[in-house]
Amino acid sequence: MLAGMTVDPKNERPIFGVGMMLGSVSVFAVMDTLVKWLAADYPIYQIMFFRSAVALLPISLFIMGAGGWRVLKTAHPGLHLLRGCIGVSAMFTAFTGISKMPLADAMAIFHSAPILMTALSVPLLKEVVGIRRWAAVSIGFCGVLLVVKPGTEVFSQGALYMVVAAFFVAFASNLIRIMARYDDAACITFYFTVAATVVSSIMSLLWGWQTPSLKDSALLASVGVLGGCGQYLMTLSLKNAEVGLVSPLKYLMIVFGGILGFLIWEEVPDTFSLIGIVIIITSGVYTMQREARLKRQKIMENV
Repeated sequence: MLAGMTVDPKNERPIFGVGMMLGSVSVFAVMDTLVKWLAADYPIYQIMFFRSAVALLPISLFIMGAGGWRVLKTAHPGLHLLRGCIGVSAMFTAFTGISKMPLADAMAIFHSAPILMTALSVPLLKEVVGIRRWAAVSIGFCGVLLVVKPGTEVFSQGALYMVVAAFFVAFASNLIRIMARYDDAACITFYFTVAATVVSSIMSLLWGWQTPSLKDSALLASVGVLGGCGQYLMTLSLKNAEVGLVSPLKYLMIVFGGILGFLIWEEVPDTFSLIGIVIIITSGVYTMQREARLKRQKIMENV
């Protein structure tokens, strides 16, 4: 979600960057597991509120590390408003989808977003996408179909939510690439989190608040802490290592999610889902590597 960040070669620390990305992936996998667990008893919008409101605490540390509150100054509030609307929609549909289907399948569909991002970059950013990347997009889409299984008895409402969430994330990622030309990553993250907090609190007021137990309050707060920390670790990773090196590690979330889903709910992906997951990961990694290679070429051309 921080696609606009670049790494100064002089400050590059690839091993540190890989470690931070592995930490981020692990944290987000645990967060999604908690979301699925809590969604059995609490409304999605209430989980969203805790995810966003509590996350403002670790994000404040992120802001301090980026230069203090002055980084929040922006000349493009309209872009932040649009990014907030899209991001909140992505969070709602993703959390809903996670609550309704196996974790590994949900994460596989969600992580088709980089593939969709490439497709959407043509109309949104006017980028030229070559035949190789279009082939990767097409193959990745086939993988998504294998996991979603439209038109079959096993097609679930959760799968539909995750597909919509992936489109929202892809749209938001392209929008962030535009916003990163003007604002710091800390600024973009902060205003999105504020937007999510405001919207989810309004939803809680309109549709009712379910007071959690002390134990569940701690779990709900943990969702926010994990979300904020995961975002911060990912940012540290992208600041210290090339995108092409660390971004493919995000797909380990599918593996971690599958392990946690099996241990807690005894979820086992079927054969078609496993094949689809492999296709999505392969296509996604190729797309990320290709994007990183093209970005490096552009930088060299402008030197």
